[in-house]
Amino acid sequence: MAYESTDGGTGAAAGGAEPGASDSLRTFGAVVQALREHTGLSREEFGTLIGYSKHTVASVEQGRRMPDRDFVERAEPVLGGTGALRKAAPHLSRQAGLASWFRQWARLEATAISLYTYECRVVPGLLQTEAYARAVSLDVPPLPDPEELEQRIAARLARQELLAVTRKPPTAFSFIVEQAVLERWTGGEAVTRELLDHLVGLVERNWNVEFQVMPTRRPTHAGLDGPMRLAETPENQWFAYSEGQQNGRLIADPKEISLLQQRYAKLRSQALTPEDSLSLLKRLRGAL
Repeated sequence: MAYESTDGGTGAAAGGAEPGASDSLRTFGAVVQALREHTGLSREEFGTLIGYSKHTVASVEQGRRMPDRDFVERAEPVLGGTGALRKAAPHLSRQAGLASWFRQWARLEATAISLYTYECRVVPGLLQTEAYARAVSLDVPPLPDPEELEQRIAARLARQELLAVTRKPPTAFSFIVEQAVLERWTGGEAVTRELLDHLVGLVERNWNVEFQVMPTRRPTHAGLDGPMRLAETPENQWFAYSEGQQNGRLIADPKEISLLQQRYAKLRSQALTPEDSLSLLKRLRGAL
């Protein structure tokens, strides 16, 4: 069986792999659907009332997406104001479908106060749309069966709750993504258009997210050894993570982390500024 890694790839699960889809997500989604149908609202009507697309509503109801805090707070009064959704939300599981080598990093990621990511292969999982995540999952052999695919996508989208500015304290994010990744058109034109819209909205809306593009034409580049990510714990301890084909490595050695921090600092200076990166995203979107 295959499980989701950090961003877009898949990997063969090691021994002792966790089971697939989260029962808590499916149960929560079924409750949302039952309450919505009881009120006589279609998914589109309900989504309009709470400020979410009908596709997001469907993903939550089918247990494929972790509802963020805003979804719960906006849905509660529309669905009767019983308090059931608020009480159930803290018990939702976010670990289903993660690769065995990634789970330890996911636990650090969930409580980190700072998260830095450089990516040259795919758009980072925390920034993916559902359609992009689906396209990436279907691109990498072996092809998953339908149930496994939904498990991967649910796990990936569930992690995106970490981006919420309502978290106490909110996590500070830095993303550096290669321009070539954005111009690859993974999944086709429609998927790319939705992805760019999503990135523009996220960058403009989430003040805790810094997004930079590494331009394709760049004579010096500190990230030639590949992707990297760094996390700072609430105790101000730093960890790093690197990932390759079918494996990942959690790094705790201070010397290695110092080296990666130096490289990441250099990457930040070499990439486009956040303002210029946002302008590039809009230009790429306008060209579609």
